Amino acid sequence: MDLNFNKKEDYNRFLVSELKKKLSKVALGGGKEKIKKQHEKGKLSVRERIAYLLDNDREALEIGALAGLGMYEKEGGCPSGGVVVKIGEIAKRLCIVVANDATVKSGSWFPITVKKNLRAQEIAMENRIPIIYLVDSSGVFLPMQGDIFPDKEHFGKVFRNNAKISSMGITQISAVMGSCVAGGAYLPIMSDEVIIVNKTASIFLGGSFLVKAAIGEVIDNETLGGATTHSEISGVTDYKVQNDKEALNKIKAIISKTGAEKKAQFNRIESSLPKQNPENIYGILPIKRTEPYDMRKIVRCLVDDSIFEEYKKEYGKTILTGYARIDGWAVGIVANQRDIIRPKKGEVQFGGVIYSDSADKSTRFIANCNQKKIPLVFLHDVTGFMVGKKSEHGGIIKDGAKMINAVSNSVVPKFSIVIGNSYGAGNYAMCGRAFDPRLMMSWVSGQMAVMGGEQASSVMLQTKAKSISKKGEKDLLNTIKENYKAQSSPYYAAARLWVDGIIDPLESRKIISMGIKMADNAPIKSPFNMGILQV
Repeated sequence: MDLNFNKKEDYNRFLVSELKKKLSKVALGGGKEKIKKQHEKGKLSVRERIAYLLDNDREALEIGALAGLGMYEKEGGCPSGGVVVKIGEIAKRLCIVVANDATVKSGSWFPITVKKNLRAQEIAMENRIPIIYLVDSSGVFLPMQGDIFPDKEHFGKVFRNNAKISSMGITQISAVMGSCVAGGAYLPIMSDEVIIVNKTASIFLGGSFLVKAAIGEVIDNETLGGATTHSEISGVTDYKVQNDKEALNKIKAIISKTGAEKKAQFNRIESSLPKQNPENIYGILPIKRTEPYDMRKIVRCLVDDSIFEEYKKEYGKTILTGYARIDGWAVGIVANQRDIIRPKKGEVQFGGVIYSDSADKSTRFIANCNQKKIPLVFLHDVTGFMVGKKSEHGGIIKDGAKMINAVSNSVVPKFSIVIGNSYGAGNYAMCGRAFDPRLMMSWVSGQMAVMGGEQASSVMLQTKAKSISKKGEKDLLNTIKENYKAQSSPYYAAARLWVDGIIDPLESRKIISMGIKMADNAPIKSPFNMGILQV
């Protein structure tokens, strides 16, 4: 029995159990009492709506479940950013569903709500999949309007995207199932078709109180903007239904008749399970982020038949590159190797560090995958690029720039999973959020930061060391370390949508497979071109 394996296994299973507790809590939105009030109004809760709409909710992929975690505490919090986003099949057609949670501040839009809606629209546009809006929102959270309303990536971008999505020929359907107020009223009306639920839903630019204050007119909300008004008088909506389920059935009926997109036709054969038990991942992942391990063992737990065909195996050994299949889909894998490497007698290369040769190898491999139209999967456990005289004189900046150039200009779909560290420019080279991965997830063991906590705290301390006492220096060092630890946590990243979610490692195959199936709806239109490149 390997006691070290067992210790790591227990530790990582504990991290997964903590994740599941957090996910269970945010799934309740504003809480059981508020869900009960939804039911008393004859309305389904947001997650009940989505579960009813999707063919199989259990197979769906949720985006941003932990958005807003630990944020807006003074305002009472904003679980899941006040909006639930899931990718799943409706009438056997892959769609993305965006649904306001009326139990969270009446579905108000916080800054993170806007960011999450924009992320959902980005997924729809990149992958050309239909987007469904289930609207039940009182509009912008007014105390924070300055962080929501006027800027480029704020509320208005949602409606700009509505127009762009429509011009791209991507299906948009809205079901108004509650409040739909002020600027938010444009979202459903800019969709292809609009469904409204009688008596429980309303649409207007200004409610009855605002109308009275603005022009002195006295009118009730139902007459002003209810289902009958918009279905029989204004013509704003297309279908009037009597309850939530009828609205959701109408969406299913529309989607069932929608024509299919032309496929990208990424290579897929019959799926096979890994021969290596995926649960071994728990015992391979180290407890300390500085501890070395063999990334090949992780890869073999993820890929079909545990077959990983390495590219340039004996060159640039701190990055693994190679071909494999995940759930039948052909993929190219770029993964940081965390073992200590000895390329030549007396030499040592540190695991998780990108050297010139590994950057050069990765650039060539990424180009090859683009040439063959093979989706790329990046597995992050990187501390950054190598520093020091030898590396600088050897042109590490130039070689790193080549890798970043290849990632930036890649035309095949890219998927990133943060397994361990994802630090500094290493995050960029391994297709971090700024480089448009179709999906980016973190395992419970992931960390993201400019650099490791020990190095960062030492650097920050040096700038202040001359002006403080030894005791003050120690206290400051501890404070910096604690703050850095909190901010490099995967939960900090997920709350701010730097990643699309935190996952159990065992979910990785499902997520990559669904991601490629989603991306297969958007054919590659432009050739791979790295532009001007220093070689």
